[in-house]
Amino acid sequence: MLRALRNSWRLLGMALSFARHDALFPLESLGIAPALIAWARLFARRNDARRPGERLAAALQEMGPSFIKLGQALSTRADLLSEQVAADLAKLQDHLPAFPGEEARRIIEAELGQPVEVLFESFDDVPVAAASIAQVHFAVTTDGREVAVKVLRPGIARAFERDLDLFYWMAELVERTQPRFRRLKPVESVRAFADVVRFEMDLRMEAAAAEELGQNFADDPGYRAPTIDWDRTAGRVMTQERVDGTPIGDRDAIIAAGHDPDAIMKKSAEAFFYQVFRDGFFHADMHGGNAFVDRDGVVVPVDFGIMGRVDEDTRGYLAELLVAFLRRDYRAVAEVQFRAGYVPEGQSLEVFAQACRSIGEPIFGKPSHQISIARLLAQLLRVTEQFEMAVQPQLLLLQKTMLMAEGMGTRLNPHVNIWELAQPLIEEWMQTHFGPRATASRAFEDVAQGLRRLPRLIDSLHVVAEHERRKAELEQANPPPAPHRSRRFGPSEVIAILALVAAIAAWWH
Repeated sequence: MLRALRNSWRLLGMALSFARHDALFPLESLGIAPALIAWARLFARRNDARRPGERLAAALQEMGPSFIKLGQALSTRADLLSEQVAADLAKLQDHLPAFPGEEARRIIEAELGQPVEVLFESFDDVPVAAASIAQVHFAVTTDGREVAVKVLRPGIARAFERDLDLFYWMAELVERTQPRFRRLKPVESVRAFADVVRFEMDLRMEAAAAEELGQNFADDPGYRAPTIDWDRTAGRVMTQERVDGTPIGDRDAIIAAGHDPDAIMKKSAEAFFYQVFRDGFFHADMHGGNAFVDRDGVVVPVDFGIMGRVDEDTRGYLAELLVAFLRRDYRAVAEVQFRAGYVPEGQSLEVFAQACRSIGEPIFGKPSHQISIARLLAQLLRVTEQFEMAVQPQLLLLQKTMLMAEGMGTRLNPHVNIWELAQPLIEEWMQTHFGPRATASRAFEDVAQGLRRLPRLIDSLHVVAEHERRKAELEQANPPPAPHRSRRFGPSEVIAILALVAAIAAWWH
């Protein structure tokens, strides 16, 4: 009861903030607390010339860090909002006023247990960047290395937990009172959002993500991650190599530095492909300011707070889906969705293929440099309601990342399609992982694993057989008064039969 009262009061404040920007439409569409929303509508700003998405972005920006992050997450949900609103939310800037350098020093000393003067030869009190979660200061270590020090905002974890409780409460209310929204999995979507936010709250996790990505590209001459200084990293502080380079979103500066934008774009496309399909671990916040091109032309990403993982089955699904769409084979697109189990049984494959064609043709009918695969996936999400498909939250972060990758590619060269650069790699990966040789190899490995498990299974069967033997002895000592006794198998026969069944099952698997 107390939670409901607390969050109802907060929902009222949220509605009034939205009303000030005439951005109540998301709450109105959810149908929760209609009387409260109708009351807030009385205070709504009139004749606002901004687009709905711009008004919503402004309201979320005003409401603070949690809502900025929520808006960025909603920018992937073209199935919930219109495409234009989603595009406007994607531009939501994650910037807040900086907190004082003295406070940053206090947090560093509390986390690392040493004075700043002992840890760093110099430390810039004025941050170079200030976002909703943390801010970044340049410094020089006592052994002369130039570094960037990321410091978590004071009190931010507690503020996020309070806001997450509100988001969960609203999601639960929607699922309970609005059955039409259950297929969108609002609670599960909030849980996925919470996992991302909590990951960002522990800078050791971000440091570990940077190091893992760096190891994945250890042999790649065109892409690398900055080095982490683990001695100066803790839960609320992360120290990494300072990257000296040109922002990847600044085409003119890249050319002025003597680099070829097309070559940089190709490296970025290949790196994105390898992250998603080879490693299943990708940088999920790849906008133009989160990667640099160093003096050697190497692409160096920064800010590893938002990372995504894709399991092997989903990688296969995505590769098949992308190749089928790029070939404009819409029946194959539909078959991939049915095989993955994303389309419920009873739906028509032919009708779903027709829906996929209605999505793909308007996009693929354009010049290649205007084709947006991220927009394609967003449109695909929009047909989920028609075909009673459950939303797949694990794909939403990837779709957002693809949108960012496209935007970065457009800035580097607006006349080249980033996905055409990656298509040969996707097709080669498909052949390697799903071609006849790969399929036969996996089948052989399945049988081998089954045979390796067989001795342990037989040991377990001995226990079962011993139990049967003792049961038979008890029955012989105290025979039941049944007129007819069926033949019983002895322990050795039980073991033989069950072992044979296990071997056949392993081979069939």
